[in-house]
Amino acid sequence: MNTKAELGKQGEEQAAEYLSQKGYEIVARNYRYKRSEIDLICKHENLLIFIEVKAKSYVSFGEPELSVDEKKSAKVIEGAEHYIHDTNWQSDIRFDVISIVKSKGRFEIIHFEDAFY
Repeated sequence: MNTKAELGKQGEEQAAEYLSQKGYEIVARNYRYKRSEIDLICKHENLLIFIEVKAKSYVSFGEPELSVDEKKSAKVIEGAEHYIHDTNWQSDIRFDVISIVKSKGRFEIIHFEDAFY
């Protein structure tokens, strides 16, 4: 049985593979600033995209994306602002959420573009 941390890591790997297949360029993983962490930072079609990945092995207490609440999105935004400043990004940005449910060894991925902000 997978631990929560193992499932989270598997989810991030699945999300990165999914995004790469869609033509996204992954520029950072697990970017940290103070108390915030951004799972994936990508470039796609002149956008810099900050992506929160949530993975679960069951949904009886709600879909994974529902755990990206106002507090979590504020932390991602805080980290994104630092990354933008640190890299001098001068173009548009977007915040996405990737929801992953692992069931019977398979991963179901749902990509929510422009999820918050």
